[in-house]
Amino acid sequence: MAEEPAELSDQQLIVTLNAGDDAAFELLYQRYRSWVLKMAWRVTRHEQDSLGVLQETFVYFAGKFSGFELTSKMTTFLYPVVRNHSIAVRRKRMRAAGEDRDLGQLLQPLSAASCDQDEFDVLLEGLSDAHHEIVLLRFVDDLSHTEIASLLEIPVGTVKSRLHHAPSTLRQSAVVRYRRGPDV
Repeated sequence: MAEEPAELSDQQLIVTLNAGDDAAFELLYQRYRSWVLKMAWRVTRHEQDSLGVLQETFVYFAGKFSGFELTSKMTTFLYPVVRNHSIAVRRKRMRAAGEDRDLGQLLQPLSAASCDQDEFDVLLEGLSDAHHEIVLLRFVDDLSHTEIASLLEIPVGTVKSRLHHAPSTLRQSAVVRYRRGPDV
């Protein structure tokens, strides 16, 4: 290899991994570990569950070799895997604990620049699962409409529509009216 392994693109690492160089897998793991944990935490809101999702995600990824071809960004490939494992783990935990929480209470952003965390969380509680996820991907993760559509496997028009309707959904939300008062 002419380049240092850490400087190789994801695509180059995949080719190297397909050729039998297991060190490339470790580099991809190190490159995306934090991202997967962040995504898993949003859904599970539980450290051990997030770590379990991390493990399951990379076990799934390792099972794709040899012969795997990366046809999109690595995060675009990983997102549905992380999301589905996280939802399954969260549901299992809720059943075991006998909880019946709304996804909006569990999917919370890691940061929000425009308002304090509590206020942001209250606002997001008023959104449906579909709206909630798209708002986080757009305004917390700063993904484009096209990237969101690709991650969620929905049309770009649906992404735009959900982003457009999220404010009116919030205004009509009983959770927001209750928490914030009648002036919302």
